[in-house]
Amino acid sequence: MRLRRRFGLSRVVLVGDRGMIVQTAVDALRRLDGMDWISALKGTRVAGLVRDGALEHLDETDLFEPVHPDFPGERLVACRNPRPAMRRAGTRQSLLEATEAELAKLRARVRAGRLSGAAGIGLRVGEVINRYRVKKHFRIEITDNSFDFAQREDTIAAEAALDGICVIRTSLPESDMAAEDCVRSCKSLTRVERAFRR
Repeated sequence: MRLRRRFGLSRVVLVGDRGMIVQTAVDALRRLDGMDWISALKGTRVAGLVRDGALEHLDETDLFEPVHPDFPGERLVACRNPRPAMRRAGTRQSLLEATEAELAKLRARVRAGRLSGAAGIGLRVGEVINRYRVKKHFRIEITDNSFDFAQREDTIAAEAALDGICVIRTSLPESDMAAEDCVRSCKSLTRVERAFRR
């Protein structure tokens, strides 16, 4: 590998943000001697771990190393950070409230007869739902002369259960890097991102 030859390195550890080191890259890295990686799972993969019960022992104070068959030969390090969890919950609540307020206006227009036709109503509803990106959290009912909506508590609760959870995946054994250092390495990417923004 060019990087190792150029700098005389015997071992290289790539650190990438969520989804940056994808499965095809992981498969390629496994074939290279002296190459390891640290990355974070995207939200959909974290949701899968939650559904499978792999993160049921995660609390808000400790790191937890779950084992899952989707990640053979890798370590997963899970943690929950209360501050991002609170931020995410607040953002979601704001988006839900803004969406609900706009949808309520549309419902009033339909009830007053100022907006009709399923297609026309649907277009207006789509504009609102797409603006705030919380479509999955609303149950929508549209006919030619009616429109109603309600929040879906099940999807909101499922999303809230993921707030603040971060799962690091790495090929490094514990003997080479402690769980805390894996998390710290991933978090250090924010400094790199800030440097590139300058």
